[in-house]
Amino acid sequence: MNLSNNNILFAFLLTLIAGLSTGIGSIISLYVKQTNIKFLSASLGFSAGVMIYISMIELFPASKESLCLIYGSSGGYLITTLSFFAGILLIAIIDKLVPSFHNPHEFKDSVDMENMSKKNDLLRLGMFSALAITIHNFPEGIATFSAALKDGMLGISIAIAVAIHNIPEGIAVSVPIYYSTGNRKKAFIYSFASGLSEPLGAIIGYFILRRFLNETMFGIVFAVVAGIMVYISLDELLPSAEKYGKHHLAIYGLILGMGVMAASLLIFK
Repeated sequence: MNLSNNNILFAFLLTLIAGLSTGIGSIISLYVKQTNIKFLSASLGFSAGVMIYISMIELFPASKESLCLIYGSSGGYLITTLSFFAGILLIAIIDKLVPSFHNPHEFKDSVDMENMSKKNDLLRLGMFSALAITIHNFPEGIATFSAALKDGMLGISIAIAVAIHNIPEGIAVSVPIYYSTGNRKKAFIYSFASGLSEPLGAIIGYFILRRFLNETMFGIVFAVVAGIMVYISLDELLPSAEKYGKHHLAIYGLILGMGVMAASLLIFK
């Protein structure tokens, strides 16, 4: 498949913007006195809605259609299904091996910072959060980049959803580091740097896969990406949305995300 330099640059820029949105979360936690928890909850639900809708309505069918043309109806459907669950398995293994820290406000609400006996423990927690989020973001970078290479509008939609998803991750890194060191700059740098794994994932993924970029590879990658995004939505985004706000607020955000995604696909298709 022929890809122009503009296609590659566009896909990389989308991935970079999505990844560096961790810096937005850091700014919110460090410079805004009171975060709007209800808005954050609805936003996380919105992001989950976008991801789930894209995965099941766009990515999975596109993967199936592409692979069925090459391997036949039953063979293509089988490869699509196996690739979808391979994506779920991949991100589940990463999630199992690397603990997640996606509940940043627990640091503020359940920990009395003034009574912490050892600030080093809090600093270590922040550093480990940064490492965990860096590893978690790596496959998201490959997913965003691959989608943008194949379909620009689809790439934009995924990048927006991933960017919203990354904002609370930035909070999760910056809050414990700031409260342990009192250094806003240091907290921001670590939070910002944790998002760099997404464009790094895009670069590494491209150089590894570029010689194999064809309809079969895109079909498999799309199904894998769908699995990854469904898992992230169900395991991280929706639970976090409910913790920050009420159940129905998260669901309303979810439905709104699906609705906006559906409308945008109808308009731009």
